[in-house]
Amino acid sequence: MNDTKITDRRFYKAQQEADFAEQQLSTPQTRSKSYRLAFQDTDFLLREDLRPVRFQLELLKTEMLLDEANIGSMLVIYGSARIPEPEKADALLTNATDDRSRIIAERMKEKSRFYEEARTLAQLASQANVTDEAGKRHFVVCSGGGPSIMEAANRGAHDVGAESVGLNIVLPHEQAPNLFVTPRLSFQFHYFALRKMHFLLRARAVAVFPGGFGTFDEFFELLTLVQTGKIKKMPILLFGKDFWNRVVNFEELMLEGVISPPDLELFRFVETADEAWAAICDFYEVAA
Repeated sequence: MNDTKITDRRFYKAQQEADFAEQQLSTPQTRSKSYRLAFQDTDFLLREDLRPVRFQLELLKTEMLLDEANIGSMLVIYGSARIPEPEKADALLTNATDDRSRIIAERMKEKSRFYEEARTLAQLASQANVTDEAGKRHFVVCSGGGPSIMEAANRGAHDVGAESVGLNIVLPHEQAPNLFVTPRLSFQFHYFALRKMHFLLRARAVAVFPGGFGTFDEFFELLTLVQTGKIKKMPILLFGKDFWNRVVNFEELMLEGVISPPDLELFRFVETADEAWAAICDFYEVAA
């Protein structure tokens, strides 16, 4: 039967063409790798020369699916993959075998409270249910998708029946997204650069909990982007003033002349989820 409407599609969709290809006769020619459809040829897509295409795919896939999920903006939560839940912190002290490991365990226990603060912050943002006139959802919780502080963020959203985003990364050692990330909003990246880009494309506020190299990388890149005017200012909330002042001497950076006094106002220290959420609501003039 002919399709006679002017608006009818003339070309088959890619999925249909792929189905046709599956039904082809098996011959030496059709079995050759060269005969595969380019978009189905993994060997071809993984070539060094195709890196720009893979960059584009990692940008597009997440962008399109977040758009389809009506996510207008996100509350991004950075933080350590190592800080334990409060109820698991004592086990570190029990297993400490020397002075150094005991100090580490004590400080980990001290920081374990941030698991609950991250969880509570995610609950507050998710319960606010901020949407705009176009139906876009705002302050949707987003984490790196891993354990510890990241898990707490996704868990907080899950607690109140809300969706949350997880941007995971392929690493040499085995890992999986935490079980509280919304499955349809769970993404995996090969390129750190594209993952970090997706954190900030929709970020309207960023909560930074104590963490290591990864957290520092994400935090200082964000500061650099705001400092240089590449992105507009937004609430950047550092949880745990004692931790941050112990590991980074921001005041000395300013006194050394390598940053300006106003740069110290790009972020603010907070201790609790309530304090952080109030700061976000004040910034955007939304009801807490």
